[in-house]
Amino acid sequence: MQKRRFLQATALTLAALAAASSMAQDNKFKIGLILPMTGQQATTGRQIEAAARLYMAQNGDTVAGKKIELIVKDDTSIPDVTKRLAQELVVKDKVNVLAGFGITPSAFATAPIATQSKTPMVVMAAATSSITQASPYVVRTSFTLAQAAVAMGDWAPKNGIKKVVTLVSDYGPGIDAEKYFKERFIFNGGQVPESLRVPMRNPDFAPFLQKVRDLKPDALFVFVPSGAGAAVMKQFLERGMDKAGIKLIGTGDVTDDDQLNDMGDGALGVVTSHHYSAAHPSALNKKFVEAFGKANKGMRPNFMAVGGYDGMRVIYEALRATKGQGGGDALLAAMKGQIFESPRGPMFIDAQTRDVVHNIYLRKVEKQNGQLYNVEFDVIKDVKDPGKTK
Repeated sequence: MQKRRFLQATALTLAALAAASSMAQDNKFKIGLILPMTGQQATTGRQIEAAARLYMAQNGDTVAGKKIELIVKDDTSIPDVTKRLAQELVVKDKVNVLAGFGITPSAFATAPIATQSKTPMVVMAAATSSITQASPYVVRTSFTLAQAAVAMGDWAPKNGIKKVVTLVSDYGPGIDAEKYFKERFIFNGGQVPESLRVPMRNPDFAPFLQKVRDLKPDALFVFVPSGAGAAVMKQFLERGMDKAGIKLIGTGDVTDDDQLNDMGDGALGVVTSHHYSAAHPSALNKKFVEAFGKANKGMRPNFMAVGGYDGMRVIYEALRATKGQGGGDALLAAMKGQIFESPRGPMFIDAQTRDVVHNIYLRKVEKQNGQLYNVEFDVIKDVKDPGKTK
């Protein structure tokens, strides 16, 4: 009799623990953050994780009764690894949202998993135009290269630049940057005698830059991933291309805020087009830059950080709007159409394309208080992705 009572009591205890565990699971909201924390794009992962954790520190880790849990995974920028990690996060960890994605191939590798599992996928970094078309569950808070490249294609010919050679990393965003810059630059009367593409892995810019020097264009238009700009700048200056009268222009990746001070005074005067600068003069951005630096030993936030910060806001607000009760489809619906003030300026998520609409700024590298900054001198407001407006 006693043995039977003991077994019954044990069974009841196990049932209670299981129920408590289930309730604990119900009260959690898990975000699977897949980022390159090591390898060539490690700066991207470092910036986005830091921004995500800053947002949580500022806004709390409980929303609509749900405890937010951030699960960070390092995919080393290898798409097969990204895919495996995404599958594990969905199946084993039962995440509510997938987020991060440092490079385009990693985002594309994950898109089918998001579709099959109906898991919202917030792209905080990857910038190829077509990513949002890879799955109806993709929402982007970063930017597209097309947005920035078109702005530079308009600015350059109006400012005495008539002949340009393009130099881009040979993958989705680079091809987008090349295509949309060339189309707009040529439409505006410019000439592009040569378009050069550098391998993504272990790039050596030297032979490409030598070819540019021989062609003697008015300017070199550059796109390279976040973190690679310093190498381009160093080799550009070593070959005396600035002294030969060749200007360096490009999208904002090349004068990445995370690396800009290490580039030295040779970067002064470089003009780029982009959606974010640490020097953006809004009160909100000044607070963001200060808080980010305090939380990360003086590190300056770059455009990847703002993509991560805004991505967390989109997730938080979607969870709040669904009152913690909605599944993937409800969360996705609540992410679409969000309008808010970001450290980058005003932005919203287009409800039809699920892509970001924001300002693009023309900036010039200047020195202020002994440090280099991308200082804005013009703005194109509410820029949609050109790849989705035709």
